[in-house]
Amino acid sequence: MRKISADYIFPVSSPPIKNGIVIMEDDGKIIDVINPTSNLQPPTSEFFEGIIVPGFVNTHCHLELSYLKDKMPKGKGLDEFVTEVENIRRKFSEEEILNALVKAEDEMIKNGIVAVGDISNSDFSFHQKAKGKLKYHTFIEVLGFHPDRAEKAFQTGKQLQSKVQHPTSIVPHSPYAASEKLLQLINDEAGNSNGILSFHNQESEEENLLFQNKSGKILKRFEKWGIDASFFQPAKTNSLQFILPKLNKAKNILLVHNTYTSSEDILWLKSNIQHLTSNIYFCLCPNANLYIENRLPDIEMFINEGMKITIGTDSLASNDSLSVLDELKTIAKYFPKIPFETLITWATKNGAEFLGFEKELGTIEIDKKPGLNLITGIDWEKMKLSEKVEVKKLV
Repeated sequence: MRKISADYIFPVSSPPIKNGIVIMEDDGKIIDVINPTSNLQPPTSEFFEGIIVPGFVNTHCHLELSYLKDKMPKGKGLDEFVTEVENIRRKFSEEEILNALVKAEDEMIKNGIVAVGDISNSDFSFHQKAKGKLKYHTFIEVLGFHPDRAEKAFQTGKQLQSKVQHPTSIVPHSPYAASEKLLQLINDEAGNSNGILSFHNQESEEENLLFQNKSGKILKRFEKWGIDASFFQPAKTNSLQFILPKLNKAKNILLVHNTYTSSEDILWLKSNIQHLTSNIYFCLCPNANLYIENRLPDIEMFINEGMKITIGTDSLASNDSLSVLDELKTIAKYFPKIPFETLITWATKNGAEFLGFEKELGTIEIDKKPGLNLITGIDWEKMKLSEKVEVKKLV
């Protein structure tokens, strides 16, 4: 049994507790959470200066791309980034890829991450994930812009899915990388399994241009890759408004990046939410947004509109670290009015709920095993994150 205390405990499911105490079994299962102002304070052998929060949940990562760390140009835009990934990925051996993802997983553990929503286009990461060091939901990404590729792409995803023992979903990469036929197959699969879906949403303005009027760099990329786009008829809407009605059978849907999501998109979502049976979440990956597009989403808009937000790190191809805290620090830098407790909720409770891990993770409550992180270096007067803030994994 362990008794751990700190200047503050942030259970997330309830208000912060000054000098609170978490009592847990040796395996990390919480027995009690004590407020010393209302309970007799038991002796504690472990007191830490700082704030204890639940383990972080990283809802969007590409573990298998970890070998591309420091290999990709910054600030050149998504189109050039994607093209460069395709050009460089063939230059690495399987051993290099595997070694890099093992190292990346260790980095996530050190940074207090306990669960990951991870994108896979291959089985490279499956062996490492099976070791159970972190809790995973793997999103198996299938690609098929042309409808003739839909069935083959979906079956390829099913074959990969059969190799995984932990929770999985077959998902589209993005609205522009899946035909309506492929989206229907994905949607039906999600409906049959009460599954959750994730896709890259409005990461660049080019995505909206494609669906508005069949123009932009994505169309030119398709032509360069020999993909026949003659069949495609633009929806004359933004991509979010095109894809969401076609994915209406999933339990939860995560929209990732949202760099160019507009207030009009959110108003459309809110006016059509009664027709969508899914719970909609928006994942923020601010460091990747700055790395690729040198732009951030309008985060305050999502807050003002009451959207559910989670945090992702994206991959080491588009980020300098796999640290949820680093993402929160970036948000706090550019949006200083967002309260610390709100940021922690995004990084813990909301992510656990989206991934379906809320019975075990996300909040510090009796009978859960959420992991405990110690946050130090916070500005106590303003209760704000700064560059000096660090995280240490306690449990």
